[in-house]
Amino acid sequence: MKILKFGGSSVGNAERIKNVAKIIQDSLNENKNISVVFSAFQGVTDLLIKMSGFAAQGKLEYLDVFKEIETRHIKTIQELIQIKNQSGVIAAIKMSLNELEDVTNGVYLVKELSPRTLDFIMSFGERLSSFTINQALNDVNIKSEYLDSRALLKTDDNFGAAHVDFNLTNKNIKEYFKTHNKLQVITGFIGSTKNNETTTLGRGGSDYSAAIFGAALNVEEIEIWTDVDGVMTADPRKVKNAFPLASVTYEEAMELSHFGAKVIHPPTMHPALSRKIPLRIKNTFNPSFPGTVISAKSSVNHFQVKGISSIDEIALIRVQGSGMIGVAGIAKRIFAALSQKKINIILITQASSEHSLCLAVMPKFAQAAKEEIESELRFEIRDSKVNEVIVEDSFSIIAVVGERMRNTPGIAGKVFQALGKNGINIAAIAQGSSELNISTVVPRQHSAKALNALHDAFFLSGKKTLNLFLVGTGLIGKTLLKQIEYQAHTLADEYLLNFKMIGLANSRKMRFDPEGIALDKWQQIVDSSSEKTDLDKFVKQMKALNLPNCIFIDCTASEVVGKKYIEILESNISIVTPNKKANATKYEFFQKLKATAQKHNVKFLYETTVGAGLPIIGTLNDLVTSGDKLLKIEGILSGTLSFIFNVYKKGALFSQTLLEAKEKGYTEPDPREDLNGFDVARKLLVLARVAGLALEFKDIKIENLVPVKARKAKTVEEFFVKLKECDDYFEAKRKHAEENNKALRYIAKLENGKAEISLQEVDETHPFYSLTGSDNIFSFYTQRYRVNPIVIKGPGAGAEVTASGVFADIIRISNYLS
Repeated sequence: MKILKFGGSSVGNAERIKNVAKIIQDSLNENKNISVVFSAFQGVTDLLIKMSGFAAQGKLEYLDVFKEIETRHIKTIQELIQIKNQSGVIAAIKMSLNELEDVTNGVYLVKELSPRTLDFIMSFGERLSSFTINQALNDVNIKSEYLDSRALLKTDDNFGAAHVDFNLTNKNIKEYFKTHNKLQVITGFIGSTKNNETTTLGRGGSDYSAAIFGAALNVEEIEIWTDVDGVMTADPRKVKNAFPLASVTYEEAMELSHFGAKVIHPPTMHPALSRKIPLRIKNTFNPSFPGTVISAKSSVNHFQVKGISSIDEIALIRVQGSGMIGVAGIAKRIFAALSQKKINIILITQASSEHSLCLAVMPKFAQAAKEEIESELRFEIRDSKVNEVIVEDSFSIIAVVGERMRNTPGIAGKVFQALGKNGINIAAIAQGSSELNISTVVPRQHSAKALNALHDAFFLSGKKTLNLFLVGTGLIGKTLLKQIEYQAHTLADEYLLNFKMIGLANSRKMRFDPEGIALDKWQQIVDSSSEKTDLDKFVKQMKALNLPNCIFIDCTASEVVGKKYIEILESNISIVTPNKKANATKYEFFQKLKATAQKHNVKFLYETTVGAGLPIIGTLNDLVTSGDKLLKIEGILSGTLSFIFNVYKKGALFSQTLLEAKEKGYTEPDPREDLNGFDVARKLLVLARVAGLALEFKDIKIENLVPVKARKAKTVEEFFVKLKECDDYFEAKRKHAEENNKALRYIAKLENGKAEISLQEVDETHPFYSLTGSDNIFSFYTQRYRVNPIVIKGPGAGAEVTASGVFADIIRISNYLS
């Protein structure tokens, strides 16, 4: 035999009840012997309470609510039952409604609503729904009987949350079912005293009714039909990747329910647990889905935890003072004082020094709890042995639950790592000796972020979702988006990385989508946006979304964007950039960037600021952090100048060679920005700072290759005219080098704490002599590599290689977050 229970959402209207009838018929075909328990129609219990409240206040609005309840039930009957069979059903319903109206009118007249009367009024919800559904089942030839559970389910007179007399109730149920073989349609939520006064079973009462009947009849399984596919790994409204679990234990379900999960109310499970009867959570709107089985033992799965749930709003109460250390009975007095006021404690944690005690309560009880504790400890507070009790609100509790956590090392570490790397501070921690649950108290504004970070860490089998925000969709940004789109499936399938482009901005417009902007049509999505680009608003929106595993990507050449880096890092968002402007400003700012990233457990990666996709900064960093002593760095850091001096041969004019480079796109729009050496100087400055030198831009000695007479040219065209007049100067340098079997190279050098950039002649023994095309080349001379330096050579510019370097930095951050 099975018991099926249907909640209010399952019977919200006539269409849903027809769906329930089909589920019942299918179950009868499969199991033969079943009984069903029903809640009130969706929202009706709330209407009954509202109506009672109006009546008790002497407000005639109670009649409007009564009319709404009456209309709702009559309309449902008219939509459910054939016309020829409606009159008898409507007559019976109207008799019950007349009784309800009379009782409520009595409340209105005396302006008093006792718990006994409220229970009686609320009972009409289940009585009306179950009677209506029973008639509807018979109308479609599903033979059933209406069972008012008050006749069998006996309780004490604790109205509102009555306690069941299981001996008498179990006896009544067994005797009744011996003589009633039809499908029983049972009212949930209600019972009665030995004097036949109507009672209700409290929160989750209809589930409780199903468990009581199931345990009394020792059924094979109890099915709880609701509007979700089962017990979810997390709240799907907050965690999009949440999914239903195949099975959980009774203990796991209770822990999850206590901390806010929409599973099943813990007391509901006790009757089933005592008989070891499985409960199955099913979805009325997806009946073919197997749901979640709650039983003594769950099936084996590879997850370390079973679920992550939360209580969104709690207040922390801190009691501390030197007078608490070693004093017996302080905690007992606090708990007793709160118990007297019926204030429930959700979480308790105490320092091993006994200097402080921290309690979590619902915010509405926080002030009363503070006053009660201060009253109980008034003498200790007077004598300064205990400090004033502190109340802190705006917190949430996140609970990680699972029986496999027992004796599994590293679970707590994984929790703290996932939260810490997303900048989520933990205000309090609690773990029971059963090791079934680790609870953390976090700021309320970070609740959803914490849930997502923990869910990624424990349930996505190593898969990591990175939330990306990109500013600058020029050549490098555009290429990066193309590379991410191309590689997306490989990253997801082979490396378990999921990239979501949440925010995009070009120089004109910006666009946000928390679900991710489609990369195959990002350009038209951004172009069609009505929101103009505003960097302050972009950063504000990025922070407001408060997503886990966030990376800000700056693909601009703007100094303004760099000024926002500190604010972004302080918001626990990592940064990846090929923009060297921020790192080449004041040394103090560079140090602050590094310190801020470290303080907030995020990454600030800028590998592509020097050498594009070449592993320059990473190599230098590794040398320095491993204790090697840097002696000298030499390099050709400009792809533009590398190309020019490789192509500039006998018979060519320097001005013509530069013009050719500009036409091929190797130079800046104004080539003076390449020739003046400032860009090379910024790169050298970054390398110097990575090496640990506190250099400023002004400390670098730069040979400016722009002839003096050409520096003040008002246009690029005028510049080339002036440059042509200087061809003889460059020809003399080229010729001198050639005559000495040497080549001209624009070399940046860092040695003995001094940085300089100059045009030099190098012979064939020098590693830079054989350089070709637009390649960059770097040589690192260190204590370990004194004679034969580390030489890195390759393309140091270009959208493809730069974008791939940015891409690599993003993946490095994903590895850190994992």
